[in-house]
Amino acid sequence: MAKEWQRAVSELLQRPGNGHCADCGAPDPDWASYTLGVFICLSCSAIHRNIPQVSKVKSVRLDAWEQAQVEFMASHGNSAARAAYEPKVPSFYYRPTPSDCLLLREQWIRAKYERQEFTDLEKQEPYSAGYREGFLWKRGRDNGQFLSRKFVLTEREGALKYFNKNDAKEPKAIMKIEHLNATFQPGKIGHPHGLQVTYLKDNSTRNIFIYHEDGKEMVDWFNALRAARFHYLQVAFPGASDADLVPKLTRSYLKEGYMEKTGPKQTEGFRRRWFTMDDRRLMYFKDPLDAFARGEVFIGSRESGYTVLDRLPPAAQGHHWPHGITIVTPERRFLLACETEPEQRAWVEALRTAVDRPMLPQEYAVEAHFKHKP
Repeated sequence: MAKEWQRAVSELLQRPGNGHCADCGAPDPDWASYTLGVFICLSCSAIHRNIPQVSKVKSVRLDAWEQAQVEFMASHGNSAARAAYEPKVPSFYYRPTPSDCLLLREQWIRAKYERQEFTDLEKQEPYSAGYREGFLWKRGRDNGQFLSRKFVLTEREGALKYFNKNDAKEPKAIMKIEHLNATFQPGKIGHPHGLQVTYLKDNSTRNIFIYHEDGKEMVDWFNALRAARFHYLQVAFPGASDADLVPKLTRSYLKEGYMEKTGPKQTEGFRRRWFTMDDRRLMYFKDPLDAFARGEVFIGSRESGYTVLDRLPPAAQGHHWPHGITIVTPERRFLLACETEPEQRAWVEALRTAVDRPMLPQEYAVEAHFKHKP
């Protein structure tokens, strides 16, 4: 009889909505919460285990199922759960994917089922009120130490600010929402709640690295920044739909990692640098946690004279790594080298993604004002 119930619950996976994880969207979920009635992936099931007062999980194929549990799953399922737990998810709120960090997935699951934030608008105030202030640990630009700093986000002023002293009247930095991006970087920062915030200062990219010990607090900050960006873009592009604006709120980097580079004269030796591909900006740093890039390269479209080659010129010398890349721009060529062939392929793919995409009108303005630091 137990095998029949196991077969019955397996068959429920064929129903519309049940073929992807209810929480991160991963295909072919093989776990289930038999108290919530949702099918989930192995990774999300581990998070559900940490909230046993709300969710109890079983393997669809490996665990024994009882008749009452199967009947509960049959009367619920992922589509019903979405209607019950996600009726009021704000457009700007970040819905995690299978590749996102543990913190984003965990707080999404807790927000849905444990705190039930998306059935009660009052519970969304921490990230939807248009103003937020608090203390975050921020990495010092020069000494690398994390120190507590007061941060203030104000949509009315269109800015995120931080202060070096609690009683300081003037902020140490003002980051305009217009040019701000935020992305979780736990591995790079060395903390599971680490967030990298970037903004433009004098048309160059500036990084700050922050975290909070409380995971909910950090994700609330992240979604408050997305809300501010969303409301700014609604004003800037009044005819745009939510679906058009949401992808522009925050963005993950297309690619990051070490490559070797040489200088503009291409006569000096190659040096190892940390590279970050952010939309059409290819930036390089001496260290991954540097506040400022040593240089930035604008990657335009093929129509504008940009090309990416998976090799170096025959005369190139001085590189230790064997797998070359040449970026051709209207002004000059940039010579890079990767340690492995898979890394080279990944970088070429990321760069060609930008080159193959037609440039938007505002990107021509960025190209015109772009400052490359050799």
